Amino acid sequence: MAPTSNGSNTGDRTQHYEVPAHGGDPSAGAVGTTPGSFALPSQIGGPLSFSSPDTPGMPPPSQKTAWDFMPPDWQFVDGCWTPPAGFEPMTQLEYARLGRITDEMRRAATKEHHLTPEQIRDEVAAGRMVIPANRQHLAYALEPMCIGRASLTKINANMGASPVSSGTDDEVEKLRWAERWGADTVMDLSTGGDLDATREAIIRNSTTPIGTVPIYSMIIGRTIESLDAPNVLETLDHQARQGVDYFTIHAGLLREHLPFVRNRVIGIVSRGGSLLAKWMLHHRRQNLMYDLWDDICHIMRQHDVTFSIGDGLRPGGLADATDRAQLAELEALGELTERAWANGVQVMVEGPGHVPFDQIEFNMKLQRRLCHGAPFYVLGPLVTDIFPGYDHITSCIGATAAAFHGASMLCYVTPKEHLGLPKKEDVKQGVIAYKIAAHAADIALGIPGTRVRDDELTKARAALNWEKHFELSFDPDTARAFHDEDLDVDTDFCAMCGHDWCSVRISKEITEFVSGKDEAYAWSLPHVSDALSPEQREILERRGVLEPEEIHRLAGKTRRSMADADAGAGAGAGDEKAACHSDLVDREHAERLQERLDPVTLESITQPPA
Repeated sequence: MAPTSNGSNTGDRTQHYEVPAHGGDPSAGAVGTTPGSFALPSQIGGPLSFSSPDTPGMPPPSQKTAWDFMPPDWQFVDGCWTPPAGFEPMTQLEYARLGRITDEMRRAATKEHHLTPEQIRDEVAAGRMVIPANRQHLAYALEPMCIGRASLTKINANMGASPVSSGTDDEVEKLRWAERWGADTVMDLSTGGDLDATREAIIRNSTTPIGTVPIYSMIIGRTIESLDAPNVLETLDHQARQGVDYFTIHAGLLREHLPFVRNRVIGIVSRGGSLLAKWMLHHRRQNLMYDLWDDICHIMRQHDVTFSIGDGLRPGGLADATDRAQLAELEALGELTERAWANGVQVMVEGPGHVPFDQIEFNMKLQRRLCHGAPFYVLGPLVTDIFPGYDHITSCIGATAAAFHGASMLCYVTPKEHLGLPKKEDVKQGVIAYKIAAHAADIALGIPGTRVRDDELTKARAALNWEKHFELSFDPDTARAFHDEDLDVDTDFCAMCGHDWCSVRISKEITEFVSGKDEAYAWSLPHVSDALSPEQREILERRGVLEPEEIHRLAGKTRRSMADADAGAGAGAGDEKAACHSDLVDREHAERLQERLDPVTLESITQPPA
């Protein structure tokens, strides 16, 4: 939009640019000078709870909800739906349809500070939100949570033993690690070892909902060609009784879709999808998961297992994205969503995959239309194919866009994607990458309160309050270790700029600016920081930048003079002024300053001055 001059003929060159109409403010109390989110205004209770503006040509939202797909024996009487006599609700969806607020809804609301239990109930009843909470898992340590467009964006971490790597103990350790770093749900995708024991151990030890792809267990000890209906239903019933909270069922890949795959560069990359495609070609029959859908719904309803309807034809490379096979399957997923709702079962829908950045919005908004707003759970998507080893970065770029445009949950990708089974550190890197993507999208969508911690960290950074800065960061150990790698003194600048070039320090000193002057973040300058913790030492050892003796010095930090520190750097080093001080301060002054430095505790740093 063209600028509008605010100036006059006196030489005022300031101009005013009109910013786009925007939605909610993700801060608390309109902190800072930014106008707020450029997303649409929130409409909780409608199809645009939190939504990006539609690019021209995007499919509009569906006007239907789960209320349009009721069980055939319910009657609409006096303006409300009434179940048959003797009906007992079994699922969160059924309780919500009856207007009841469950304990699980209340507990989920405690994690969504912008939502009430009533709003969560209404979103679940509309099918726009799910609470994956198998009743058996609730008897262990499960903490109920919700997934939907009205809630914060969630992330899932995949793990599982394979025939060549890992085992039950390793997977439980990775589960705890994933939960520590913020995974909202975990999927056990084990294909090797004792699948039943691994699943049981994960369910009993998890506080997060657990998902599985049951077809992996269905073919243990048998060929895919021998899979039959009794085996399918028996496996699903067994896992539901164990406490699995959501199942990925690849029922939307239909026999008539297979010709569309013929010219794909990489064919079918979904394990479940490829297995069922082989089954259909062998038997010359329709997908048995599709034919058994109502029977599967019956089992899942008994235990309140949520559907995660699988995308067996998701693209495995950019060359196959948004093709006829993928979109035909998505249309079938919409039909299956309607049928699951009619059976009283909660539903979320899985999505791609590898998708060019420019096609992500269309994919998200087509699902919103075809599946009537059911939560969309997407893998990535990866926006380029040439960065194996870095696909957690490649994919979290696409994941941010997917969450902004419509996804409710993001399935993480680790650095080991396409290369091997993720190890513990890969799980951490994948989870953190996706926490970044989800959080970035929530801020962009204008979800109230999502920017509060960012604003607090900005205040600490403006005040050059290092300890508060680290405390507010997502991974304090890494932040502190990286800082001390270059400069192990907490002072009024960082090693990136040095004293004389530090713009934050200069802004803080300008009396006309508010920058860095919040009394709650003021601190006494300078001081020697605490010694590295074992976790921080391990981080620097893995980086391989510092010599072992340098890391040992930081881990056993004591009061030392600058001259001693410099002398240890090499011959003649002691004759140079300490690098961590201003070019405008002489050596003698720097040494006197160092003599005044004393270690301080975190508690004293984070308290405002008396």
